[in-house]
Amino acid sequence: MRVLVIGGGGREHAIVWKIVQSSRVTNIFCAPGNPGIATLAECVPIQADNIQDLLSFAQDQAIDLTIVGPEAPLADGIADHFRQARLRIFGPGRMAARIETSKVFAKDLMRRSGIPTPSAETFTNVIRAQEYLRRHNMPVVIKADGLAQGKGVVVATTLAEAQKAVTDLLEQNVLGASGATIMIEEFVAGDELSVMALTDGNTVVPLLASRDYKRIFDNDQGPNTGGMGSFAPVDSVDTALMNRILNEILQPIVDALSSLGSPYRGVLYAGIMLASDGPKVLECNARFGDPETQVVLSLLKTDLVDLLGAVVDHQLDALSPIEWHEGAAVCVVLASGNYPSRPNVGKIIHGVAKAENIDDVNVFHAGTKIGDMGLMTAGGRVLGVTATSTDHRGARAKAYEAVAHIIFDDMQYRRDICHKGVET
Repeated sequence: MRVLVIGGGGREHAIVWKIVQSSRVTNIFCAPGNPGIATLAECVPIQADNIQDLLSFAQDQAIDLTIVGPEAPLADGIADHFRQARLRIFGPGRMAARIETSKVFAKDLMRRSGIPTPSAETFTNVIRAQEYLRRHNMPVVIKADGLAQGKGVVVATTLAEAQKAVTDLLEQNVLGASGATIMIEEFVAGDELSVMALTDGNTVVPLLASRDYKRIFDNDQGPNTGGMGSFAPVDSVDTALMNRILNEILQPIVDALSSLGSPYRGVLYAGIMLASDGPKVLECNARFGDPETQVVLSLLKTDLVDLLGAVVDHQLDALSPIEWHEGAAVCVVLASGNYPSRPNVGKIIHGVAKAENIDDVNVFHAGTKIGDMGLMTAGGRVLGVTATSTDHRGARAKAYEAVAHIIFDDMQYRRDICHKGVET
């Protein structure tokens, strides 16, 4: 098979790394890729949002399977264009991808379908939103309706914080059109969980549950980011809880989208809060999570190409049970200084080779480039240092041992990823 992966971040590096292990694949291309991916696949200088050039490349190169990593091309309908050209592609069409591209659409769909989710109100007018806040108890969660690369959510613990978030979005337009509509959502306490599931529009097959860390600083302080680390599995998730998530959340979402004439084919990501009265959906994404993909694929034993192919070919119901390696995986994200606002980039990166010399460690590139001085930072999240071991404690120790070898100016990272060894 000839495979094309679209994207150039840590998630795509992990996907390419896993695809390399498939005996069915002869050629792997990645557009646009990154320096880490370039050691495993042929990088193609086409941006992920350039749908026409990607389509032409897939046709010219006789690509057998295309895998979409980031959300932007899905929002622009890349899967629809490829399917119309009779090309096999893994990812939902534009209408189904609204589950991520519009938080208001997702919330309305879940309400109508009886899927457990926090209550919320929608606003486009700053005065009405501020009036609502004054009548509402804190904390609350302010969410931009559109895509914001993980930065469109503010958990406000005081009225002043909530009012500032609303003003920033609706009046200052800090996120542009993505924040022109907002939701003010009920705050729900509990432990967060990330569950990704494969679906062909009918059958839904959950992958291993994981947990990520969204805040920039230790102890969940500071603003939200795209994700500063993750680990899998989550010991508190047993078969009974996963079945409940499948039956009460994942399958109903897929069924609801199909009933709207938008069958979902790809990976469905559910960000879930394990509240006192059961699991509730906080967010849905239309693609693999980042950095959850790094840890989940590190533990995947089954051939990833077989899984994705079963989705594309509507044969997920005939798939054998997914097999997983025993043990645990931990990912620590190394970020640029000043992330998540305007990251300081162009810094020389040292020590990646030393980090990767540690057994069972992979350093997945996210925001890197090759410059005059070698490997350099080129984005907010730079590297995802990922380790596996027989248990969480061992995986965490290896990940941070590897982190200690890597240096670049203004580097920042959380020191509490999977800090309990085995989290519950």
